[in-house]
Amino acid sequence: MSEVKTYRISGRMLLSHDRFPEWRNFTVYVRALKPEHALEKVYSELGSRHKLKRYHIKIDEIKEVPLEEVEDLNIIRLAQLTKWVKVK
Repeated sequence: MSEVKTYRISGRMLLSHDRFPEWRNFTVYVRALKPEHALEKVYSELGSRHKLKRYHIKIDEIKEVPLEEVEDLNIIRLAQLTKWVKVK
């Protein structure tokens, strides 16, 4: 079984692409098995959150990072889970 890793993905996204286009920098931390899976997660999250198409998102870097470098508290907590509890 593969180990889930933490990736830092940074790039630019085009906000307000219709009236006053503005490219904004972003950095997102994602937990995934492979860099390709992390990239798909970022496309999905940014597209959903900001109503962006994939061609409005430019990825500059995908890097596997140790847990000590992660700044997102939710990702840290998710990485430290030892078991899942299913609620009926």
